[in-house]
Amino acid sequence: MSDSGRIDDFIRHLQYERRLSPETCKNYRRDLVALLTFREYANINSWRGLDSENFRAFSASCYRKGLSARSIQRRLSACRTFFRYLIREKHVDNNPITNVSAPKGKKRLPGNLDADRMARLLDIPGKGALVTRDRAILELLYSSGLRLSELTGLNCGDVDMCDAMVRVTGKGNKDRIVPVGRKAISALQQWDCARGELANVDESALFVSNRGTRISPRSVQARVSHWARRQGIDTNVYPHLFRHSFATHLLESSHDLRGVQELLGHANISTTQVYTHLDFQHLAQIYDQTHPRARKKD
Repeated sequence: MSDSGRIDDFIRHLQYERRLSPETCKNYRRDLVALLTFREYANINSWRGLDSENFRAFSASCYRKGLSARSIQRRLSACRTFFRYLIREKHVDNNPITNVSAPKGKKRLPGNLDADRMARLLDIPGKGALVTRDRAILELLYSSGLRLSELTGLNCGDVDMCDAMVRVTGKGNKDRIVPVGRKAISALQQWDCARGELANVDESALFVSNRGTRISPRSVQARVSHWARRQGIDTNVYPHLFRHSFATHLLESSHDLRGVQELLGHANISTTQVYTHLDFQHLAQIYDQTHPRARKKD
């Protein structure tokens, strides 16, 4: 069978055995045709003849052609999957791309809302159990920097109103205690009074849907988006944006990276350090606008 025929067989495997979408199969084919072109250019006669150094050279050639790091990562991932298939079909003996890594892409900085827009978003109008619930959700997300899964996983006993603390279960099933701000405590107390109007009698979840059961992450996303539109926030607002804003604003005020790490529940401080880049970005902007030797002439 020809080398392109092996690719055809693999694409059929993706279509009919793994049930991948036509668009995904199209992307796999394009990436593997690029590998085949590279192989032929390098005078390598078979798939079995490729080794890890060849794949590093392939990655480098893609980079020189202007592909982004993300595109190269996807291309190498397609090649890994293809070679696993070739091993299964006994066309090759090993996967030479297993330990080949793609170039690292630029780290995307998380977005955040400035304090004024966050205050406008949190000042939601109206009365009733649903509005009271939504107000408590938004206030708690920003007050304590919770992940969406941590928020929806809360039970009634997890919030200590007297000590203004909340116990959350984060990644890796690790528990942590996080402070709750004054405004969030007030919103939670109002929700505690209204919760009985929505919650089923035996429901332990702190936040419930209008069906009386634990609220789903998708519902929280929808409500956050709804209130952002109602409050005239001209950017994409999602639950994790509250966490990013919480961390950024806290770090700008305190400059205590370790403290912010503990509050966010990050296992590694390098994860938290991304927020120092956000802070620096803000400072650099001020510098460019105000320093006599940095201001651009009109």
